[in-house]
Amino acid sequence: MEPNPWNFPTAEQLTAALRAGDVSSAELTDEAITRIERHDKEINAICVPDFDRARAAARAADEARARGEDRPLLGIPVTVKESYDIAGLPTTWGMPAHRTYVPAEDAVQVSRLRAAGAVVLGKTNVPFGLQDIQSFNELYGTTNNPWDHGRTSGGSSGGSAAALASGFGALSIGSDLAGSLRTPAHFCGVYAHKPTLGLAAMRGMVPPTTPALPVESDLAVVGPMARTARDLALLLDVMAGPDPLTLGVAYDVTLPPARHERLRDFRVLVLDEHPLIPTGSAVRAGVHRVADALADAGARVERHTPLLPDLTEAALLYTQLLFSGSVARFPVEEYEHLRTRAAGLSADDRSLDAARLRGMVLSHRDWMEVNNRRELHRHGWRRLFGSFDAVVCPITPTPAFPHDHNPDPLARRLDIDGVAHPYFDQLVWAGLATMPGLPATAVPAGRSPEGLPVGVQIVGPMFEDRTPLRLAELLEERIGGFRAPGQGAQGDPAGQEDQVAAESRGPLVR
Repeated sequence: MEPNPWNFPTAEQLTAALRAGDVSSAELTDEAITRIERHDKEINAICVPDFDRARAAARAADEARARGEDRPLLGIPVTVKESYDIAGLPTTWGMPAHRTYVPAEDAVQVSRLRAAGAVVLGKTNVPFGLQDIQSFNELYGTTNNPWDHGRTSGGSSGGSAAALASGFGALSIGSDLAGSLRTPAHFCGVYAHKPTLGLAAMRGMVPPTTPALPVESDLAVVGPMARTARDLALLLDVMAGPDPLTLGVAYDVTLPPARHERLRDFRVLVLDEHPLIPTGSAVRAGVHRVADALADAGARVERHTPLLPDLTEAALLYTQLLFSGSVARFPVEEYEHLRTRAAGLSADDRSLDAARLRGMVLSHRDWMEVNNRRELHRHGWRRLFGSFDAVVCPITPTPAFPHDHNPDPLARRLDIDGVAHPYFDQLVWAGLATMPGLPATAVPAGRSPEGLPVGVQIVGPMFEDRTPLRLAELLEERIGGFRAPGQGAQGDPAGQEDQVAAESRGPLVR
């Protein structure tokens, strides 16, 4: 890719340059569009470009700055996940049946981007119905990983992560129900933050033709993606807050400051093993690298605590809650077929496959019982965060895997160090934060031996989003963060040294 000082700057750096008059928003926008037109044929991240309106918005931003205005994202080129409504652009969720659906108004988060002065370049690719860990669909095709085009960029915010890693805009917004912010960030080497459940309004991030009404989500959130931790915090400040249509609801969105400002003051629990799925060696090395950096800086790092809620039960509860929502609109005939299959399960079957099937046919009574168990887990997390400030753990067991478009996702398999595992079992790490509604920040943590990005997530206390974000920022200063594809990958001596060091340290003393 061509050298250019504006290819991979942070939003913070761009804002400083704009304020200093070193560059105009029109120039930044033209550069971003040129880059997309030159390189996105290989990546396929931008599925719905909006370049004419972006150029007009950039000119308006320059005029506003000339008048003395200064908003948080004034003149910054950004992208938006395809699933957000943008007036005048199609919202399909990758479903061919909705190829002609064009909403009349912006989603609340798109409105907030525009109010903050951002320049929207276009929309980024997603999987069909947002229901995959990869981003491909019949309408827009497959989004490739910028580090290896034969591998996935992740899903469902895979287009946004690939766009950021490719230099297509400085920021993006996505959503997360099953790791859909964190997994693509991990696969593409960028940052993402899953906010506390309910922190950021979701109106207008709904399936095509569904009324854009305020919703109280059970698991899903919307959140920021960026190339630095500081940019994540900047964008979260723009996104956070209740829906304007529900301001009468008692809802305090004032986020407390981070618990600490120095690495040595943090108390961190590190997890690299899950009882239901192994952790691949490359991801384990990334977790160890972060753990070692924390310990070397003087943080209190522990590997075990009796305060940790039971991970097996947590995964089973999450799986049932997740799949109970996924089939809510299934035809009656399919639903009845699933009920018949679920009735045939052995009462002793505690597998994830059984949890998926049971979740699909939960009665309201059963759902209430699962939800009550979730509340007990939330209480357990509150107790844990009385003794710890954050939990560091994997996002998925492996780096980005090769494209797998088997039309039956349940027949797919994930290769973990040469052993095949059920495809959807990898979601258990994402569910660790999603089920109780905790905030989680995805951060780069090195490279695999093949040169692929590896990330970890930092899980924090509910409504204390600034704590994992601050820890991510401090880690970035200590171990580095985003590197453009080709920098620190296989063949780069610095990147190889990082990986060897991470793998040679081994586990911390328990």
